Amino acid sequence: MPYAYDPELLPLLDLIPDVALDEVIKRDAPVIDEALAAQVAELLPQYTPQRSVTVEERLVPGTPEVPVRLYRPAGSSLPALIYLHGGGFVSGDLDLFHVRNLRFADLIPAVVVAVDYRLAPENPFPAALDDTYATLDWLAGAAPELGVDPARIGVAGDSAGGNLSTALALLTRDRGGPPLRFQCLDVPVTDDRLQTPSMRQFTDTPMWNQPSAVLSWRYYLGENNGEVSPYAAPIRAEDLSGLPPAYVSVCEFDPLRDEGIAYAQRLVEAGVPTELHLYPGAFHGASVFSDTGVAGRINADMVDALRRGLHD
Repeated sequence: MPYAYDPELLPLLDLIPDVALDEVIKRDAPVIDEALAAQVAELLPQYTPQRSVTVEERLVPGTPEVPVRLYRPAGSSLPALIYLHGGGFVSGDLDLFHVRNLRFADLIPAVVVAVDYRLAPENPFPAALDDTYATLDWLAGAAPELGVDPARIGVAGDSAGGNLSTALALLTRDRGGPPLRFQCLDVPVTDDRLQTPSMRQFTDTPMWNQPSAVLSWRYYLGENNGEVSPYAAPIRAEDLSGLPPAYVSVCEFDPLRDEGIAYAQRLVEAGVPTELHLYPGAFHGASVFSDTGVAGRINADMVDALRRGLHD
């Protein structure tokens, strides 16, 4: 069905590949051909840091070890940000979000730790969350080595990464683990029930739609046929009090729109300082793939929120 997308986003629609999620999980073959992959790569924005930012790969202790990519701007006693990429729990990698993390490291500024967490369906819940918690635990302990202020560690993520971000906030609160200063949830996945108006309506939107969400939850939850954990679907949590201040962004033509709004409202009701942004005309993931005006606003607003949340 037709949607009133932002005019600057319209040229992207013919370039974004229409790939079913059940094809994505076939790891033995590329899901799009080389020519289309090259077109997609051209959509990714470029960024030149204003300050020196070193980038290195590390392995975080865990079972198994967790690959991470560190972005370290010059300076000491900096805040740190754990970044968790999107991809419906089954795809995504560190390269796709490299520009975003480079921008965060430079402009917040902060030491950014991008996590290459395990993917479903090979590794269903709670594998990705376990990798995320192991990274937080390691980061808090390695703070002196990394020049990080352990009292100013935040977490951010988009889509499935937004789910893992707020699930991490719940988990470390409940375990009495390293405290988080701030959570930034970009178009977050929060609700496995798939019954919101936007989820029921947007069955053919680009980048993400209701059929993809159905498969994503099936792969992420695996063989679990019992009660769904709030660490998997955070909106199911009975108590959201005591979580770190939050920034939540949602897009008008995204099936995840209403569950993001509902989760932000739950946070407010629980006494968590929360800022919510709705971007008209945007679809899921538009901020990653272009330097359009709406994408620029989404990214600039996140940088501003993270700067305030981690420095003020």
